[in-house]
Amino acid sequence: MPKEFTDEFEPLLIKDCNGQKQPKLPNRSLVLAACAACIGGTFQFGYNISVINAPTTDVHHFINQTWIERYQIGIPESVLTLLWSTIVSIFTIGGLLGVTVGGTLSVKHGRKGTLLVNNAFAIIAALLMGLSYPTGYFELLIIGRFITGLNAGIGLCVQPLYLGEIAPTAFRGSMGMGTSISITLGLLAGQVVGLKELLGKEDSWPILLATTCVPAFLQLLILPWFPESPRYLLIDRGDSEGCKKALKQLHGVSRCDGELDDIEKEKRGLADFKAKTPWELLCDRSIRLQVLTVMLLHVAQQLNGINAIYFYANYLFTQSGISAESIPYVTLGTGACELVTALTCGIVIDRLGRKVLIVGGYILMSICCILFTLTLSYQSASPIVPYLSIVSVFAFILSFGLGPGGVTNILTTELFTQATRPAAYIIAGSLNWLSFFLISMVFPFLVVWLEQYCFLVFMVVCTCMAIYIFFVVPETKNKTFIEIQNEFKSSKKARTVDATGMTQLLSI
Repeated sequence: MPKEFTDEFEPLLIKDCNGQKQPKLPNRSLVLAACAACIGGTFQFGYNISVINAPTTDVHHFINQTWIERYQIGIPESVLTLLWSTIVSIFTIGGLLGVTVGGTLSVKHGRKGTLLVNNAFAIIAALLMGLSYPTGYFELLIIGRFITGLNAGIGLCVQPLYLGEIAPTAFRGSMGMGTSISITLGLLAGQVVGLKELLGKEDSWPILLATTCVPAFLQLLILPWFPESPRYLLIDRGDSEGCKKALKQLHGVSRCDGELDDIEKEKRGLADFKAKTPWELLCDRSIRLQVLTVMLLHVAQQLNGINAIYFYANYLFTQSGISAESIPYVTLGTGACELVTALTCGIVIDRLGRKVLIVGGYILMSICCILFTLTLSYQSASPIVPYLSIVSVFAFILSFGLGPGGVTNILTTELFTQATRPAAYIIAGSLNWLSFFLISMVFPFLVVWLEQYCFLVFMVVCTCMAIYIFFVVPETKNKTFIEIQNEFKSSKKARTVDATGMTQLLSI
């Protein structure tokens, strides 16, 4: 076999020869490290999205009272709506900024170091939002929400990096699902804390918004006991001893040698290592397909209709005869179902594979969009139709959680190597936040123009993504990062050979 082919497929040959039996469960220290990273990482994203919903009326009242005290006149309705929309949506602007700096910070200060520093933003934001009521400055809510978004953006960028790099190959899918699970837990926690029986009371909303500091303090107490990413230590910093020590703590003495060999192979393949910038990544022809894939995955994650479904949920619950007082508890039920789905996906993803779950998820979401359109079109045809709409909502959310909700971030980690992964997260995260902002702005107009048929647009998005992933994206289960790169290179060479052969055939 020629040397260039031997070098390229060396990881595959070695893996087949060794044939070591994979452990059934991850090391306890590894699971605890993942939990420590999640509690102050993507948990904050989910928590701060949901926690702002409970005090809507109370914050409106606070802004109105403050306006009267300042100007001796009630606030115009349009100004009040603008201020509230700014408080809610500026979180997205902060998130976009956070994800653009998160990748750079993770290269300079490490994955763990960046997560720890990021907690300062959560604490500052909690202080500002908590002081807004006693000081009478609603502007502090706007600044606090922006900083909260900054914290969430950095967490969404860096935490998946950390989880993907500390996980052994056999458990990379399950560990990567920690991102989806922690977001869902955050959403659920925000809904629970915002109930009237807890901090959802009229005089408790400043405390409610300030509770974002609790996960930050927890992470500052727990995460320092766990090591930095072994890949970062060896490849970025050249710290061989630190890498070995981290691997022993995370994987155990008996399991660390295999992972160390994998990291060293990747390091040898990265001559004159230097982390790439997003622009360099976009200009690199050798990984163009991976970049395109991740960009499409993250845009589709926001444009597949999941946010629209949440928007319509309260309307459907009301149409089905559910009282306004009961809707928060029904919404809590949807959050619990999504959490169970994420946990289920975390259990099966390393058995079924990424491709089966994400393609299956998008196909089921396409079917749900059709059902959703039909049930909304015939709401008055039968008393049972509104309940079928609710079933469609639950089915759509469960399909999202099983597929795109959890697998997208895992694929972002797996399709790139150490030199390109931070830049890939900056690009993917930026597109994710921009798409989130776009759908928030466009969807209300889409509903006016197309009414219930707007979900057919989302059906097209889901169907197209299912087809693209099925034909383009390889299965990454139980493969090292180098093996995944080699598979993309092999498929690219095969397409080039096919194109060349077709050209020669046509020229005869």
